[in-house]
Amino acid sequence: MKIFYLFLLLLIAQSASAQLSSDEKKIIDYLKAHHGEAEELLIESVNINSGTLNVDGVKKVGAVYRRELDKLGFTTEWVDLPDSLRRAGHLVASRKGSQGKRLFLIGHLDTVFELDMEFSPYQKLNDSTATGQGVNDMKGGNVVMISALKALHELGLLKNTFIIAYFTGDEESSGSPHEVARRDFIERAKTTEIALGFEGAQGLNTVAAARRGIGGWTLNVTAKTGHSAGIFSENAGYGAIYEAARIINEFRTQLKDKKYLTFNPGLISGGSEIRLDPANARMEAIGKTNIISPAAFVAGDLRFISEVQRDRARERMKAIVSQNLNGTSASISFTDGLPAMEPTEGNYNLVKYLDRITQDMGIGATKAGDPGARGAGDISDIAKYVDSLDGMGASGSGAHKPGELINLKEFPLLIQRAALMIYRLSRQNPALN
Repeated sequence: MKIFYLFLLLLIAQSASAQLSSDEKKIIDYLKAHHGEAEELLIESVNINSGTLNVDGVKKVGAVYRRELDKLGFTTEWVDLPDSLRRAGHLVASRKGSQGKRLFLIGHLDTVFELDMEFSPYQKLNDSTATGQGVNDMKGGNVVMISALKALHELGLLKNTFIIAYFTGDEESSGSPHEVARRDFIERAKTTEIALGFEGAQGLNTVAAARRGIGGWTLNVTAKTGHSAGIFSENAGYGAIYEAARIINEFRTQLKDKKYLTFNPGLISGGSEIRLDPANARMEAIGKTNIISPAAFVAGDLRFISEVQRDRARERMKAIVSQNLNGTSASISFTDGLPAMEPTEGNYNLVKYLDRITQDMGIGATKAGDPGARGAGDISDIAKYVDSLDGMGASGSGAHKPGELINLKEFPLLIQRAALMIYRLSRQNPALN
């Protein structure tokens, strides 16, 4: 029985392999033979602290990737940002051929782990798992992209292709104003046809055809003050804290069932006096239990699947804020962050395209993941301009946490998947539907 099972697996593998062209088989063979180089590049980049605010560290990681991309015949450049943004800038590598689809490949150099946090270097835990800062988000994804491009280059399969590989230096916390930080990124994306984001993969068989957008909101409440013995009376009213509590509870009750819409009050303060430190996300309140609070402040985020959903939510929130308790007044303001990567027919055609590749590889069908399971990312800034697919990077768990993990068993297969995707898209007249 065991022999029969092994024989069956062999037949399946041979059948899958038969779906690959001779060039594609060479790509797979090359990547298998040179996988150690991919892991070496991963180790080198993970062992450099590149927290977003560590400008020198971000530039060092960029230099490592630039070295590798220079070897592959790409034209590389560093895009500086205004000093006022206090960010490192971005790495761009490009080829300007005329064959196949014009591709925009997205990575980022930074991590959430700043210099004042305990450093966690690359450490292999076992045959299937390694840990380290940014090992999955997204130095693993960067290596997936670069290793795929390296295989295609070494086999002479990048000739006359149009590819822009763009590595932002501040994805985890973009410089402000955001539109300045992403101006060059967006303009270059507009010259292409398809964007592939190398953020973390959700396993071998799930990719992101949509991602939620994110924005912020702040609530300011003022109220009559006086002795606490008079609260709830017509003359005294309810105070600012009760009004703030009413508002955020109404947000919950009226909006919580809207699919893909979330709104989180992350900071709240109230009392006789409030001192705000927005730059450091800190607040200080002064008050007494026997004084009706005259001031309250709440700050939160809003996540949405489309601009229509965002705008409807904002209007409903404004209406809730306007229905003030006695003796109070309130106002709400909104800030834009990243737009949504909205689900489009073009994006889902790319899922189908990748599905054919993974089935030809013999690793199973590919489907689009749940948009609600992913936050916003760089690809969201350009998804309205080009057909887009994200989640093409490394798989693992624990992103943004100490002990972040990469799945080393899936890592080589994800590199192969990326290489075949880039290869097929960069051939003459690839059919996407």
